Amino acid sequence: MRFLWLCLAFAASAPAWGAHAYAQFGDIKYGPDFSHFSYVNPDAPKGGEIRMVPPTRPTNFDKFNPFTLKGTAPYGIGGLLFESLLTGNMEEPTTAYGLLAEDVEVAPDKLSATFRIRPEARFHDGSPVQAADVVHSYEMLVGKLAAPQFRVIYAEVKRVRALSERVVRFEFARPNPELPLVVGSMAVFSRQWGGGKPFDQITTDVPIASGPYRIANPRLGRDITYQRDPNYWGKDLAVRRGQFNFDRVTYKIYLDETARFEGLKAGEIDFMREFTSRNWARQYYGPQFDRGDLVKRAFENRNPGDFQGFVFNLRKDKFKDVRVRQAIGLAYDFEWLNRQMFYNLYQRVQGWFPNSEFHAEGLPGPDELALMEPLRSKLRPEVFGPALVSPSTAPPGSLRENLRQAQRLLAEAGWTYRDGALRNAKGEPFTIELLNDQPGLIRVITPLQGSLRKLGIEMSFRTVDFSLSQQRMDSFDFEMTTIRLPGTSAPGGELIERFGSEAAKTNGSSNIWGIADPGVDAIVAKVVAATTRPELTTAMRVLDRVLSHGHYSIPQYFGGPFLIGYWPKRFVLPDTIPPYYDAGTWAASTWWASDLNK
Repeated sequence: MRFLWLCLAFAASAPAWGAHAYAQFGDIKYGPDFSHFSYVNPDAPKGGEIRMVPPTRPTNFDKFNPFTLKGTAPYGIGGLLFESLLTGNMEEPTTAYGLLAEDVEVAPDKLSATFRIRPEARFHDGSPVQAADVVHSYEMLVGKLAAPQFRVIYAEVKRVRALSERVVRFEFARPNPELPLVVGSMAVFSRQWGGGKPFDQITTDVPIASGPYRIANPRLGRDITYQRDPNYWGKDLAVRRGQFNFDRVTYKIYLDETARFEGLKAGEIDFMREFTSRNWARQYYGPQFDRGDLVKRAFENRNPGDFQGFVFNLRKDKFKDVRVRQAIGLAYDFEWLNRQMFYNLYQRVQGWFPNSEFHAEGLPGPDELALMEPLRSKLRPEVFGPALVSPSTAPPGSLRENLRQAQRLLAEAGWTYRDGALRNAKGEPFTIELLNDQPGLIRVITPLQGSLRKLGIEMSFRTVDFSLSQQRMDSFDFEMTTIRLPGTSAPGGELIERFGSEAAKTNGSSNIWGIADPGVDAIVAKVVAATTRPELTTAMRVLDRVLSHGHYSIPQYFGGPFLIGYWPKRFVLPDTIPPYYDAGTWAASTWWASDLNK
C-alpha cells in the first residue's frame, strides 16, 4: 500500500517558488536542470513485458482500493498507478524531488508547506490533477472509512486548503522538518473516483490515478497485469526518464512454493526473488540453468538489513512481563538452524536495525546519553548499559545453558513447572498459539516448539491463508506470529505508526506488538524531529537499545544479497546498480526488454 518511497525526508528552507527538491539534511545530488537519475538508461527502449511474483503472501485480491482496511488489493498498484506530489530515488535516502508538484514552499515557521502542481499533470481519464484532488485524497485517507493507520500517519496535519486550481497548502500542528515530505509522499487520486460512493465501498471501481500504468484487465482474481500508458503525462520528466520501460508488468500468484518455482522453470514468470535458503541451495539447477536460459544470481545488497522476528502480542496477559518474553527468546537456537537448515546463508538479527548505522553497540556514547538522561524515569535501567546481543548457542554457550537461564526468569515471573506443565499461580498452563500463513515455515518453527516444551510451554501452530491471517492481524487476534520489516536508511514518521502508543490501540496499525511505552514514544519523537543526520543516527541507536531491552520480539535472521532467479536473455539491465533499492522494484522500473521479448 505504501509503495511510494515513504521513507523520504526533506527540510524547510527559505520560502521561494522554484525549489525542485528538498533534502532533510541538505544532501541534494541533482540540480534543477538534471535530465535523469544516474542509475537509469535514459534511452532505454519501451516494449515487452516482465512477469514477476509478489514478495508478499496473498492468495488472491478482491478490491482495487489499496487504502481501505477490509480486503486485499493487488500487488504493485501503489507504485504503478498512484503518484504523489514528491518522489524519491534509489540513491538518496533523505531527498525528494518534485513529481506532481513542480515546486514547494515551506513557511519560515515550518508550520505549512505549499505545493504548486504541474500544469501538465493528468489523471488517466485526461482530467488535470488539481489542488482539489489533493484535498479530496487527504480527506478520504484520514476519514473513518479508510484504513486507520492513515490517521496516525497524518495526525500532525491540521488542515489542507486549495489556494487555487494548482496550489495546495498543508498546515501542521507543530514544526517538524519531516512533515512536508510525509504529505508530499501521499497518494493523490481523482475526486471523481467512485462516483460519490462512500470510500470503503469503492472496491471494484478502477482507480482514477495518474501513474505510468493502468490495469490491463480490471477483473478480481489472482494475477494482475498493468499496461503502460503510452500517453502518460510524466514520461519526459527527469524523475521518470529511463523508467517504466515495459509495456506490461504482471504479478502472478501461486498457491505454494513448489508451483511457484515450477512456474519459473517453465518460463511462466521471468523474475523471482527467493527467500528460502534451502530452495536456493537445492532447487536452482536443471537443463534451463545449464543452457543459461535461466540463471540464479545474487545481486549486491547494500540496504540496511531487514528485521525479521517472532512477535509477542503484549495485549495478552501472559506476555506482559518482560522476563517471560526474554525467557522465550532464550529458547531460540539460531546457530543450529543456520547450520542444519539454512546452509549458513543467513546472519542473526542483532537489534532492530541490523547492518545499518542505526544499530547500537556496546555502551551508549556521550551523544546517546545526552538524549537518554532526561528520559531516565521512562526507560528501563538496562538501556543505560551495554546494547543487547541476541542469545547464542555457539561455544562456549549452549542451548542447555540458555534454557536454564530461561527457567530462572520464568520462575521470577511466577511460572513454575508442576503437573507436567509450566503453570502460573492460578494453576493455568502456559500455552502459545503461533499464527502462521506460510506452511513452509513450520520446519523452522518446530525446533523452537521442542525447546519450549522442555520448559513446560506448549506451542501450537495455527496455519491459515493470507487473507484470514491479515484479518486476524488487523484486529490483533493472535498470540505470536512472525514479521519481516524491510530495512530503511531514512526512518521517520512511519515509526509513530509502527511503535507509538496510540497506534497500539488502532486496528490495522503496524504496531502489532501493542507497544505502549512512554519511553519509546519520546525516542520516536526525537527521531522525527531530527534536523541533522547525526541527530537522526543518535536517536535511532537509542531507539534500538530501548526496543531491544523491551524483548518485544525474538530476532531471527536476515540474508545478504538479493537471491534472484530470472531469464537473462529476455532483458537488458542498466549499467549501474543503485545503492538503495528493492530488487523487484528496480527490475520493474529500470530494466527493459531485449529483442527476444518484443
